[in-house]
Amino acid sequence: MEFNGNNLIELGYRSAKWFKEAIAHINENNLDENQITAYLEQFKQPDLIPLHEMAKDFIINIRAEHESENDNVEKVINTMKVLMKTPTLINGAIMPDACPTGPEGQIPVGGVVVAKNAIHPGFHSADICCSVMLTDFGKANPKEVLDAAHSITHFGPGGRPRGEQMEISQELMDAFRENYFLNDEKLISISRSHMGTQGDGNHFLFVGISKNTGNTMLVTHHGSRAPGAALYDKGMKVANRFRLEISPETLKENAWIPYETEEGKSYWEALQLIRTWTKENHTSIHDATLNKLGIEKQDRYWNEHNFVFKDGDLFYHAKGATPLDDKFMPDITGPRLIPLNMSEPVLIVQGKTNERNLGFAPHGAGRNFSRTQHKKSLAHKTIEEVFEEETKGLDIRFFSNEIDISELPTAYKSAKNVRAQIEEYGLCEVLDEVMPYGCIMAGDVQKNAPWKKKKFRKA
Repeated sequence: MEFNGNNLIELGYRSAKWFKEAIAHINENNLDENQITAYLEQFKQPDLIPLHEMAKDFIINIRAEHESENDNVEKVINTMKVLMKTPTLINGAIMPDACPTGPEGQIPVGGVVVAKNAIHPGFHSADICCSVMLTDFGKANPKEVLDAAHSITHFGPGGRPRGEQMEISQELMDAFRENYFLNDEKLISISRSHMGTQGDGNHFLFVGISKNTGNTMLVTHHGSRAPGAALYDKGMKVANRFRLEISPETLKENAWIPYETEEGKSYWEALQLIRTWTKENHTSIHDATLNKLGIEKQDRYWNEHNFVFKDGDLFYHAKGATPLDDKFMPDITGPRLIPLNMSEPVLIVQGKTNERNLGFAPHGAGRNFSRTQHKKSLAHKTIEEVFEEETKGLDIRFFSNEIDISELPTAYKSAKNVRAQIEEYGLCEVLDEVMPYGCIMAGDVQKNAPWKKKKFRKA
């Protein structure tokens, strides 16, 4: 009888791509039982890694302050209980701004998890290295800074057209080409066109006044745009391949790339390069604004809040959490930034690792409700009425000229409550506050999007 796939499975092998080649070799060479055993030794598969029987402990730095927050907090805790059964995880924490991002078991915004020798692309998601940068413009007029920045920045889908693209370092592009995950001419092309762009959603350009010094501060918030999203897609495919081979019980969104593998080392290097690209992206917008106004910067610092941080064989995955410990940031130049919402100050903070924070703080105010739920709750008012009520006294602009009420202050958790819980749980210390003058966001980019317009047949 011909040897077949069922015979391999009976011998304890799990279905794999090499089955076809092995079956053909065994049949063509008419191998006997001992020869088959010796031949198959090269295809020996690792033992499957099961989920933790019990979820690993995690620290809860959040409490419902109002009835409207009960459902959100319950969902965040429940999703963490499922998530913490992932085999690689040894510790975790949730921050006061936490909110769920998907089905149970998916890491929430405001979640920090510690994995041993493993990188989980799903834990940083598509917006790799979402981050904030602050530049001190001294005593510059805040309106002039906002006007200049408005003429320079770019929000919305896609990149800048040719002729309007911002410069990108050749050294970085060369490094992309040397990396397994980033050596892709399409990815490199979008890296060029997306330089100096901020995307949409909750990304912003904020101008405010330091409470301590009275200086005007420019703060930008965005991630790695399409280059980061492309890396995430590639990383998830590789991670899922490993998941199917070594831990099929693990949820697909929680798949990991073992760090000790060639793919793991390469993915870690790719993350660092995307981090460099993102920092360069912030810098290009800030420097162009300074140059337009003929101003020298007084100070500058930045931090990511959606990234993976390495400490020995431990990989700290922060999904919307601000790193405090200096060991997480090799280029640390100052304190950290926690924006709340457009009508609240951007907090300038510092802190150290303690038993509650794992070396992290919140990244903002988070949401209690989805964008759709929030819009439905305001359906009894016009968009213009909501905008007028929530932005009074502020210079709020939408790049698309279409108001997005899902980004107005009431779309987010109470900034007061988040701040109170930061203090209650001893997560970090507030050094200064950037009081709001105004900000720019993408706005409702879907409203008049070309792809939404109906196509009419010619008569």
